[in-house]
Amino acid sequence: MPLYLAREAREKPAASCIDRAVQCQLSAHDEGEHFGLLTDAGAYGTALWLRWRGPDETELVGLPDCPVAAPDPDGEGCCLFADRVKQHTWEDALEEVPCTS
Repeated sequence: MPLYLAREAREKPAASCIDRAVQCQLSAHDEGEHFGLLTDAGAYGTALWLRWRGPDETELVGLPDCPVAAPDPDGEGCCLFADRVKQHTWEDALEEVPCTS
C-alpha cells in the first residue's frame, strides 16, 4: 500500500490501525481489479477497502457489505463487499491469492 494512502486511511474515523501489506480478498485471479479489506468504515454496513489494478492505480474506496448469508443453518455471512462478480467467502474454500499492494 502506498504510504500516502496508508496515511489517508488512518485519518478515517474507524481506521486506527492499517497494515501496509494488504492482500486481495477475492477468489484467485490474475487480471482485473484487486480488493483488500482495511477496516470497517464506521457506518453500519460499509467497510474501507483498498482497490488496485497495478502499482500506479491504487485508491481507497468505501463499499457496502455483502448482505448474503450462507443457506446452511449457521447462516455465516459473506465477508466481502456487495455486487462483486465472484463467489462468497463461505462458498468452497477460497484459494490464497498471492497479489499484494
